[in-house]
Parts: sequence; C-alpha cells; structure tokens
Amino acid sequence: MEFCYLVRRSVIDEDNIVLIETALQNFHRDRSIFDCVRPDGYSLPRQHSMIHYASLIREFGAPNGLCSSITESKHIKAVKEPWRRSSHFQALGQMLLTNQRLDKLAAVRVEFQAREMLNAPLIPSDEGPLEATHASVLREEDDDGGVDGEVLAEVTLARKPSKLAFSFFWID
Repeated sequence: MEFCYLVRRSVIDEDNIVLIETALQNFHRDRSIFDCVRPDGYSLPRQHSMIHYASLIREFGAPNGLCSSITESKHIKAVKEPWRRSSHFQALGQMLLTNQRLDKLAAVRVEFQAREMLNAPLIPSDEGPLEATHASVLREEDDDGGVDGEVLAEVTLARKPSKLAFSFFWID
C-alpha cells in the first residue's frame, strides 16, 4: 500500500523515488508470505510493472494518477465479456469475431454521428407510436373483454425449460 500511495503523488522528487524503491523492496521481501497460497509462483503483470516505476518516473515524471487499472477495463471489454458470450468451445475465434463486430458497430456509430443521423430522437417526443396506440385503445367503446367469433390461435408451452431457450449465437 505504501508503494501505491507514493507513486500516486503529483510531485515526486529524488527522496520520494528512494522511498518508492524501498517500499518495492519491502513488498518483494514480504510477499513471500503468499507462497503457501501460490507455491508455483506469481505471474502478475501489475506486480512486474512495479519494478519499472522508479526509472520511468525519473525519465518521464510523476504519473499524476495514471493507473494500471486502465488496462484492466480494456481487458474486461476485449477478453472477459467476449469469453462469456462465446460457447466456450474453440472460443478464440468467437471472441475475435465478437470484437470485430463491436469495432464495426462503434465505427458505424461514429460515421452516423458525423453525418448527423443520430442527432434527432428516433421517436418524436410529443406522441410516439406507443402513446398513440394506447390512446386509441382507450377511446374504443366496445371494451367488454371478450373476443367475437372463433379463435384460431393456440399456445402450447414446453413441459420443461430448455437450456438453449435464452442463448443467442452469431452465425456468418
């Protein structure tokens, strides 16, 4: 925690860099307590990036609140969410296709905004189709609840829920 507080300062001088390096050494010494939990070792990119902070601060200055969590949010959008949408069987191709489609949707949205096609609401705010339909239903005189004539429709429900009932697949 001490390392995190030190590197998030707006102004970092040489004395602070010495404190950052000391905090990092203490962290690497003390994290051995977790070896009983992960006996095979660690492969954590954020922990690895910590060793580069002091030299990067000397070279580029204080990070001013820049955080490695930015990459985590990108990882969630690019990897975790497409994985959840996939069937988990040969998922890489499905994930790449999902990302490709999301990129195309984002690009077409930018294009539509540039052409001012998304500036107006799709439904006029004074009386949209739902309000007009609702108003016309309320104006009807014949509201006894029954249906005149013979009913030719039938609904049959499944006896048990299907596992695929709520799954959606993208197929090209």
